[in-house]
Amino acid sequence: MSVFKDGVAANTHRLNVLPNGASVPPVDRIPLYEVYMRMAEELAKRSTCVRLRVGTVVTDQLLENVLAIGYNGNARGLPNRCDSSVPGSCGCIHSEMNALVKAPGSVRDKVVFISASPCVMCAKLMINSGVSHVFYRKPYRDPSGIEVLGQGGVVPVLYDRWVSEWR
Repeated sequence: MSVFKDGVAANTHRLNVLPNGASVPPVDRIPLYEVYMRMAEELAKRSTCVRLRVGTVVTDQLLENVLAIGYNGNARGLPNRCDSSVPGSCGCIHSEMNALVKAPGSVRDKVVFISASPCVMCAKLMINSGVSHVFYRKPYRDPSGIEVLGQGGVVPVLYDRWVSEWR
């Protein structure tokens, strides 16, 4: 049975898993996973989408480098507003898409932090972009994106354990 440094059993990322027989160390400072999740939440505040503001941070496998950031909104140079008020048809580019188009394609096993779980198309894009883990703070209304990630070999992690700590 595996032991996890941050106490989140779904977080099977290799830096979080301790060897069998190890005891869970006390968490005396904010985990890097939580730092990147909060960065994604801050980026969401730049979103121009009126229905759902989402932010994304893409890191390397060792969580040492931020490769790209994104938030949802209109295309560069276009008005900073939604094209439509119809849910699912607002015309905003999703935060994951905005981040992944900036991330180097040659880097494999990227780790993605999103303030809300991805839609199906963003999940497919992450699979094809070499993402190994997706951490998200809140589930999106449609869980299909999470299911697609799992089918594509990407580990989805609901990461809300530390939301009220270190404030």
